[in-house]
Amino acid sequence: MRVAIAGAGAVGRSIAQELLENGHEVLLIDRDPKAIKVEVVPRAEWLLADACEIASLDDAALERCQVVVASSGDDKVNLVVSLLAKTEYGVPRVVARINHPKNEWLFNESWGVDVAVSTPRLLSALVEEAVSVGDLVRLMTFRQGEANLVELTLPEDAPLSGERIGSVAWPHDTALVAVLREGRVLVPTPDGTLEAGDELLFVASQDVEDELAELLNAR
Repeated sequence: MRVAIAGAGAVGRSIAQELLENGHEVLLIDRDPKAIKVEVVPRAEWLLADACEIASLDDAALERCQVVVASSGDDKVNLVVSLLAKTEYGVPRVVARINHPKNEWLFNESWGVDVAVSTPRLLSALVEEAVSVGDLVRLMTFRQGEANLVELTLPEDAPLSGERIGSVAWPHDTALVAVLREGRVLVPTPDGTLEAGDELLFVASQDVEDELAELLNAR
C-alpha cells in the first residue's frame, strides 16, 4: 500500500516509521526545509513541497496512493489536503489529524475526511476506558456523526453475562467487532459467549449508543 503523509513533524515521522515497519510505501511531504529529516526515516520517500498546492500533489503522484494522512499541526492545512486528496485525486482513504477540538465539526466527508483523529478526545477516551466498568466510552469517530468506535467493559452483574452472542438482539446499525478477554483478542462468533469483565468493541451509529448502553446495563 502506498501512503502519503502531509506533515513531516514528529507525528508524521512516527506514523511513517510504523507503516514502513509493516511493509508499506510511504511518502512524507512538508514545505519546511527544517522538517525534511531524511536520516530519521531513511526508508521513506521525501518531498519538499506545499501539500496544499495541486502542483505539489501532482509531483507526489497522489493518484497512486491508497491512503493520505493529513498530519500537520495546522487544521486549515489538514482540511485542504484532505479535500484535494479526495476530490482531485480520488484517494480511497483519507485520515486527518485534528489539532484543536473546536474545529472537530469540520472534519467530515464534506471536506474529504474518512477518519478524523482528535488527540485530546482520544486521550480523554482512553482515560475513561481505563477507569470505567459498565460505561460506554466513545474511542473514535468515523465519518463525523455517522459511526463511532465504542467500548464497554461488561460489569459483574451484567444481564448478558453468559449469553450467546448470536442470541443477543443488538440495536440496528450496531456491530460487535471484537471481544478482549484476559489479554486475548477474540473475533465474535454467533456461538461465542459474553463473560463479565469482557471488553466489548462496537462500531455503532451515534443515535443508538444510548440503546446499546442500556442493553449492556451501562451506568
